[in-house]
Amino acid sequence: MQYRNPVILSDYSDPDVIRVGDDFYMVASSFNHVPGVPVLHSKNLVEWELINHVMPEIPFERFNKVCHGEGAWAPSLRYHDGKFYCLIPFPDEGIYVSETTDPHGEWSQLRPVLKGRGYEDPCPIWADGKCYVVFAFVKSRIGFNSKLAVLETDEALTKATENYQFVYDGHNDNPTIEGPKFYKRGKYFYILAPAGGVSSGWQVALRSENIYGPYESKIILTQGDTDVNGPHQGALIDLDDAGKKWAFMHFQEMGPFGRIVHLQPAIWVNDWVLCGSVKDENLHGQPVEYGEYPVDIKTDYKIEPTDFFKSDKLSLIWQTPANTKENWYKLENGLKLYCVHYGESALSDLPQLFMQKVCYKNFTVTCKCRLNLVNDGDEVGLTVFGKEYSYICAVKDGGRTYLEIRKGFLGEKKDVTLCRSLPYDKDYVTFKITASYEERHCLVIKYMFCGRAFKQKFYAVPGKWIGAKVGIYARANGNSDGFGTFKYFRVDASRL
Repeated sequence: MQYRNPVILSDYSDPDVIRVGDDFYMVASSFNHVPGVPVLHSKNLVEWELINHVMPEIPFERFNKVCHGEGAWAPSLRYHDGKFYCLIPFPDEGIYVSETTDPHGEWSQLRPVLKGRGYEDPCPIWADGKCYVVFAFVKSRIGFNSKLAVLETDEALTKATENYQFVYDGHNDNPTIEGPKFYKRGKYFYILAPAGGVSSGWQVALRSENIYGPYESKIILTQGDTDVNGPHQGALIDLDDAGKKWAFMHFQEMGPFGRIVHLQPAIWVNDWVLCGSVKDENLHGQPVEYGEYPVDIKTDYKIEPTDFFKSDKLSLIWQTPANTKENWYKLENGLKLYCVHYGESALSDLPQLFMQKVCYKNFTVTCKCRLNLVNDGDEVGLTVFGKEYSYICAVKDGGRTYLEIRKGFLGEKKDVTLCRSLPYDKDYVTFKITASYEERHCLVIKYMFCGRAFKQKFYAVPGKWIGAKVGIYARANGNSDGFGTFKYFRVDASRL
């Protein structure tokens, strides 16, 4: 069976992947969005299902408000002595860990491994009855980057030594080295890491017989003559217990689509791993467009964006940009979003946005909402959200309901209304988006309501460290009993 890259055309940034028996598990960054740190499952590294999140919320009070681009950066996932460990860095709080015996079930509350600002991308490895954590540094928080360090902890990751030790400086050969992942094969410890930056970098392997180095380095994957810029942070995965078959997964930064996930073959040559298509074993590989399934199993796994709101729990596809509160919604004959007071006019920092990732190059979104708007200022809407955003909404004003289309920018105090309908007196409204991949990394958005198109084009724009998202919301400019009940949220791939 043959697959085509990307295997996940959706924003699962900084993927880390492990195999446990016949199952593969992935975690990825979630930044300020909750539930945080998605957990995905696969049988073949090609078809994936979203099964859980490590964090129901971010356990720091400031995330009760929107903190764009902060939160959970580049987690790692490892399995040791019957437990799954997820190490999660918060660039302003430190490195924390959660654990579980069942990745489908409840994860433990976070506990600190290393407190402080400026630490990112941790990954553990166990050796000699101890655990060692490699990590990188955030220049905006600590004043430098391009270095990797190792911290020693006890085997259960409950107590760390007081000081970490630098093990690699990439300033000369591999600037902006980050996202390190620890491995052990034969006599060598390996650290795989991207360098050179998200949009134009390469993959590096470091190796040493001593966990603290010195490490020698080799470039193992570059863009080459492909269209896969980066290729950035990822995971090396063993495909069998004998360690004879391997694969590599990484992300590619793709504008409004976010950081999408690719799968590469991997081979070992003279105790160095090479990823992708390897034309010269003395050099490095480049990304493949097609490949054979690493494991000859076909499943029906997929990440389903359509939601008919039939469950008594919110689907795992939905996230909010701040810690979710119970009074924002209720699943009752659909998804009832309450018009919760929000004192600003701009949508940019609205915490009760219920959003999901873009997952197709060309697609339509259709959602039907029953309107129960009570007070002036009550509104419900549908948005394509990023650093620049646009949205369509139904709003109560002067005792009448109107349909409006608006646009806004992160950091601005007020959104701009582009058009308003005549008074709208129906109980239901159907919002629709059409999105088309117009040119490289360019996603064009058009809005429709009640079968009528808005003529102006919008361009989907990524958010801070994330891709664009599609979402729904309700809000009020005072206390209100208003709400909107979304009956369905249908996402259809289209050929344009």
